[in-house]
Amino acid sequence: MNRYNLGILFGLFLAAVMTACGGKEEKEPEADGNTVGRELELKLARMSQMLRPEPLFRQPYDWRLDSMPAGGVRLKVNPVGGTLAKVFNDSNYLHLNASKALGIRPISRLSDAWHTRRPLVKISSNPDFYVDNLTHSMPYLVPEAAQLLHDIGRSFNDSLKARGGGAYRLKVTSVLRTPTTVKSLRRRNVNAVETSTHLYGTTFDISHAQFICDNDSMPRTQEDLKNLLGEVLLDLKRRNRCYVKYERKQACFHITARADGS
Repeated sequence: MNRYNLGILFGLFLAAVMTACGGKEEKEPEADGNTVGRELELKLARMSQMLRPEPLFRQPYDWRLDSMPAGGVRLKVNPVGGTLAKVFNDSNYLHLNASKALGIRPISRLSDAWHTRRPLVKISSNPDFYVDNLTHSMPYLVPEAAQLLHDIGRSFNDSLKARGGGAYRLKVTSVLRTPTTVKSLRRRNVNAVETSTHLYGTTFDISHAQFICDNDSMPRTQEDLKNLLGEVLLDLKRRNRCYVKYERKQACFHITARADGS
């Protein structure tokens, strides 16, 4: 039972006690003569207004603007040597082999995470990135993948600051999945495969269509931010830190950590 329902029950209980003890309360004027019903309605309305909880964020880094500012100051971005789809086209075969070498055995439920062959790290929104409201995955990664994600976020922020600034963070849209969530996701996502690398805790998705804006002091364009993220990922890919797949329909970079680059 939430605070709102508890508040209403407490209000009704208090009203009953005061009535039984002969207590008097200031009454609102009634035009229709239905004093008791109107009184109760007003009490409940006042009580619900007082006890309605204010929206709370789980922690400070969950705060963000509702959307990116329109327009934006152009950002200098270095070319990656081709289209993002061509440069970041590592096959699922490569992603899967890396995941099996580095990751956990697939788990059926979160409680199984206590018995994995590798430890899992819980990730949450922080200065480096924002974790979206996950509907088909859980916010856990093996340590190497969690470190890779932080490195991507920090490099993105550092590059953005060096080129004039902007209060943006990366948006993580998918992390660890179970066979059940993969099956559910495949019904509506053609890119989701049964042998998903998300099962191993080595893989995460970062949106290239939406970036989290913390303030609009220096608006940037979505296209420039996407290409800047591509520049960061290319550097890490060349250092054997990860495999990357640019996904058009899901509008994300599908990224898997590599053991040989940790």
